[in-house]
Amino acid sequence: MPKRAVLLLNLGSPDSTAVPDVKRYLREFLGDERVIDKPGSAFLRGLLVNGIIIPSRAKNSAHAYSTIWTPEGSPLITMSRRAQSLLQARLDAPVELAMNYGNPSIPDAIQRLASAGVEEVLLFPQYPHYAMSSWETVVVKARREAARIAPRMKVACEQPFYADPDYIDALVASARPYLDQPHDHLLFSYHSIPQRHLTKADSSRAHCLTVPDCCTTCSPAHATCYKAQVTRTTHLFAARAGLAPDRWSIAFQSRLRGEPWLVPYTDAEYVRLAAEGKKRLLVITPAFVTDCLETLEEIRVRGAEDFKAAGGGDFTAIPCLNDHPAFVDFLAKRAAGWLTAAHA
Repeated sequence: MPKRAVLLLNLGSPDSTAVPDVKRYLREFLGDERVIDKPGSAFLRGLLVNGIIIPSRAKNSAHAYSTIWTPEGSPLITMSRRAQSLLQARLDAPVELAMNYGNPSIPDAIQRLASAGVEEVLLFPQYPHYAMSSWETVVVKARREAARIAPRMKVACEQPFYADPDYIDALVASARPYLDQPHDHLLFSYHSIPQRHLTKADSSRAHCLTVPDCCTTCSPAHATCYKAQVTRTTHLFAARAGLAPDRWSIAFQSRLRGEPWLVPYTDAEYVRLAAEGKKRLLVITPAFVTDCLETLEEIRVRGAEDFKAAGGGDFTAIPCLNDHPAFVDFLAKRAAGWLTAAHA
């Protein structure tokens, strides 16, 4: 019977908080044509990344990473390894971990699997929602490297799980201790993307950002629409958790300047909610399954500062799923389903 394995995939992190390591990571990340995809040649993109963005951001990014770094290293990497270890204990198949940028790298992970005699691998992107700049690019890279390193290895892939009942249950279970505490509002903060990415992914070219209430109007475009998928996750969570409609809202973080990104912006929501008299704010970040720079520094640290500066009071960032037992259960159920179906 063919030997099978599971490969968990996530974004990545610098090897350290040193500026050269951060520059190397940003160069790989921002040099991805699916992350910065403005029309133009690779040469022009290189000029933008290496000539403008990295020189202006590397030192600040290195400082930001230093505020969240642990003795074990990057929180994203160490927590991902914990989840990998827990999942490995649940499966009778090898479980590898790789990052799209930085280490552990995708080529190294695939080489280890090939050397161990793995003939079929399940790619399991740790992104609940489809986006060209996250889910798509890591899958494309993993498939490309598998074809190069182990051309006979068969590659399957888990699809975005934004509406999976077990994922929603895991989100609610992990958030429940915080939801049960007194609070005035729950803000769902999702990583933003350029609005242009929505229309680019809409094969119909006639739905996303065109049809009124496009995110809640049924369409095949939703299969590749990030905004529709995060909207679906939010509504399912709210229903499952029993949230009143006026006690939560959606916002988008981590934008770049230069073109329209998804709105409303998270930092603007802090100001709006504080102005409305919301003094106790909860923030949850369901686009990330593992805590990272965007959740630990941008939300937990800067978000708290911004909300209080706007007149708000208590600010609580709900941790990501990380290695929560309900999330490991979800991963194990999905992976075991593929292993069982493959064996059948």
